[in-house]
Amino acid sequence: MEFEYGITDKKDALKKCKRKGYGLAISRFFLFLFMIASLIIGLTDKPFFILAFLISSVLFVYLIIQYNTNKDRIDFFIQLIEMDLESAKRKSRNLKDLDSGSEFIDKQHPYANDLDLFGEHSLFQLINHTVNKSGKSLLAGWMKDRINPDSAKQKAEAVKELRSKKSFLASFEAHGRAFMKNEKPKTKFYAWLKQNEKWNALYYIPLIIGPFGGILIILAAVFELIAPAWVGAWIISGLFFLSMIFHNLQSASSIMPNQGDIKTFSKWASQIEEMQLEGEYLKHLQKPFKNQNFDASAILRSLEQKSFMLQNRFNLMYLIFNLLFWIDFFLFWRTVKWKKRFAGHLAEWEGYFDNWQSLVSLAAFSSEEDLQCQVDWSSEKILETNNLVHPLLNPKEAVGNDFYIAEKTKIVLLTGSNMSGKTTFMRTVGINLVLVNLGLSPFASSFKTGSFQLFTSMRNTDNLGESVSSFYAELARIKQLLTMAENGEPVLFLLDEILKGTNTVDRIMGSESLIRQLANSNCKGIISTHDIELSQLENSLDYLENKSFHSEITDNEIHFDYKIKSGPCPSFNAHKLMELMGIKFG
Repeated sequence: MEFEYGITDKKDALKKCKRKGYGLAISRFFLFLFMIASLIIGLTDKPFFILAFLISSVLFVYLIIQYNTNKDRIDFFIQLIEMDLESAKRKSRNLKDLDSGSEFIDKQHPYANDLDLFGEHSLFQLINHTVNKSGKSLLAGWMKDRINPDSAKQKAEAVKELRSKKSFLASFEAHGRAFMKNEKPKTKFYAWLKQNEKWNALYYIPLIIGPFGGILIILAAVFELIAPAWVGAWIISGLFFLSMIFHNLQSASSIMPNQGDIKTFSKWASQIEEMQLEGEYLKHLQKPFKNQNFDASAILRSLEQKSFMLQNRFNLMYLIFNLLFWIDFFLFWRTVKWKKRFAGHLAEWEGYFDNWQSLVSLAAFSSEEDLQCQVDWSSEKILETNNLVHPLLNPKEAVGNDFYIAEKTKIVLLTGSNMSGKTTFMRTVGINLVLVNLGLSPFASSFKTGSFQLFTSMRNTDNLGESVSSFYAELARIKQLLTMAENGEPVLFLLDEILKGTNTVDRIMGSESLIRQLANSNCKGIISTHDIELSQLENSLDYLENKSFHSEITDNEIHFDYKIKSGPCPSFNAHKLMELMGIKFG
């Protein structure tokens, strides 16, 4: 079944599908009543009605297929509508109802915890369009990867090509959301695929005799050539033969993936196969699905059909036909044949599907935000950006900043009054570097960067369970940075209010020592502080540059412009803030 893309009125399409579903359900109900009546009459009075029962059974199966197909369309359109609602939430940065990816929070990671990559109001909520656990894990892994310009450029090429294919992006996500609702672990299924399934040549006898014998027995009974009791004898003999493969089919049924999972893979494979692609990376990800000898979508549709039959063998309709025609043998034969030819491809395809899910997420995010900034990767150790904003802030309220770290600059010392935007700015720099590493455009009008490894130290809290104070936690964090520096790694660090857990004298001495130590390494970055005394280092250290955020106090109100400025902060607002909170100074 193919879904039409580009439907403008999804709600109207959904209503039509629902009306069709009601009609199919009513038709199926009355046909079922007719089948029961035909069967009763055929078995008790007029055997000819058994033939009517069989014909109506075929029609009943057809109606079931039509009903299920229509139900898939309903689920598909429901998801498209929900995706539109979620898109509106993301654009307004109302992210509280979206998957937070909190299971990926890692306080030991070089930057993930400080930059709100996961958790409430996080970057993951903004970019995630994956639909299953493995796809979500891969996307989270990409978000936490080390900075790699080559990988970033590869992803950027793919995102640029995919973002224009809006119908593909929407349909790919909607199919997954519609059908892959209760994903079942596939470990046992993949183990079963590796097992050698035996088909005994003797099984061909009941495979052939079952359908032909069943038809002859029924026709003979219908035309009263034999007594109806012979039908019962035929069914009893069938039970004996069917018991030969009962265990095999039951085992296969228990470990088969959910039908929705296979249906999703089938739809995805079909979409991927049909795409006309230009980029080498996307062609590489498409290649496993377009084999010269077969198409993955056809193989997966075949598996979907077998899975449906295996998992519905105790359905009333299947039981009747199985007892009459021994169709378990046909199902087992087709399953063994499929397994021998295609079993080795399934696990590989699932890995590729995860890559497609992650790229679809990135491309959908890029399209949704209409990101246009081109990233310029430089061989120099610089960072230069214009109108840089934080992606998690409401676009209508976010304030952009221009920023430049020159090759010769090692330390940008950032001072400013409370709540003026120092920490947010450093997070803005860091999270945009994460976006760039994902192959996405940053939230800026221009962005040029060298190849750095990112490191942050911002959220350092105490841990009563481990008897760790916030000051010790910060020192442990700084030790991680120093280890990276000693190893010669080119690091861009973002350190917020360093050594804030100790007294002023020790903090200033320690901060100056750390600045000099980091300057002698292959690292550079931003250090924020309230210790204005440290700004004097610019006079003696040519690699240190002062930047600051300011505030103005008028009529007992503090005003911020959130714009970064050259030089140290000329005034602070802590005194006024304390007054506004009720602290009275003598």
